[in-house]
Amino acid sequence: MNIKIGEKIKQLRHRDGRKQEDLANALGVSPQAISRWEANGGYPDMELIPAIANYFNISIDELFGYSKDRGDKLKAILSKADKEIGENGDMTECVEMLRAAIEEFPSEPKLYMNLGLALDLLGWKKHGARSYTKDGSDYTYEDTEYNSQNVYWQEALRAYEKALTFDISAEERDVMTQRMVLYYAKMGYFDKATTLASKQNSLLMSREVLLSLANEGETRDKYQGEAIIDVMNALKTVVVNSVCTKISVFTKKEGVALMTELAHLYETVFSDGRCGVGHYHICELYLHAALYEARFGEGAEKALDHFKKGFEHKKIYESIRCTGEYQYSSPLVTKVTFPSENFPSLTKTFWKGWMEILPEDFKERIKADPNYSECFE
Repeated sequence: MNIKIGEKIKQLRHRDGRKQEDLANALGVSPQAISRWEANGGYPDMELIPAIANYFNISIDELFGYSKDRGDKLKAILSKADKEIGENGDMTECVEMLRAAIEEFPSEPKLYMNLGLALDLLGWKKHGARSYTKDGSDYTYEDTEYNSQNVYWQEALRAYEKALTFDISAEERDVMTQRMVLYYAKMGYFDKATTLASKQNSLLMSREVLLSLANEGETRDKYQGEAIIDVMNALKTVVVNSVCTKISVFTKKEGVALMTELAHLYETVFSDGRCGVGHYHICELYLHAALYEARFGEGAEKALDHFKKGFEHKKIYESIRCTGEYQYSSPLVTKVTFPSENFPSLTKTFWKGWMEILPEDFKERIKADPNYSECFE
């Protein structure tokens, strides 16, 4: 029988960033013994097998390579979790499934990432978040006393923290870090949020910006295009959050102007109308503009115009998502392609969330137009 347990041990040790000396000390053997196993020059004593499996947080079956069925099971769990998280329905069963899966697969980082995301969504549905204003202040503040009681977010943070201890991709690490900073702050752990944020690269030292400087010709053009798209999307996130948290901006015409002018910037950069993931961001910008115009602006007509544009960009976005490789074609991004399957998903409750915050009279105007019937389904 061709048992390659030594190769498996070496693979697991590299996965976890452990030295031969670390494993040797944990097992009470010499580093030379570990080296001999990994070179297929011998096998561990049978009494050491449970300890080795426990050290790497795997089953004995996995240590011996009998993992096809388990691999298929893990793949099915992750696929189901991805689908349910994307649909953003009731996450209760998904959370229970992922908790049980972690008991069985304690060394699989994607389980912790998905558990964090599922708990993230469940926390919004079951507990939600609150903020408040202070007399004489221009800012909104997190109700950290209330938000910190969100047990789902507490567990989500623990799952994210665990995920970061594994060797995950840079993109996955960025997602986890962003979520952690957000919920640390919402729950009042501002020192933790600031410390974690301070450890990240600056915008000028980002992968996207540096890659655009590191090449020439068509390759440089491609990376410059990718940097433009990512920087614009980041700018949109920061501007929207800034407007939403400053009373003197979102209650005045400046709030609407900032949303619409940033949408116009997108439309200028993507001059041929092929905005890719930008359609999603333009949609949100126009919907924010509609909200502010309806609540604090000059009336429903302008708000309806903004809403119409947001609705149209959402329809375009839905038509291009999950249709294969997306090819941008406007001049500054003509060399950029991106798998449309990786564009952010739109939840089934997208319109419900917006309808809950729009003024009732404005919502009735929308409801009266049959073109917008899907917003109330």
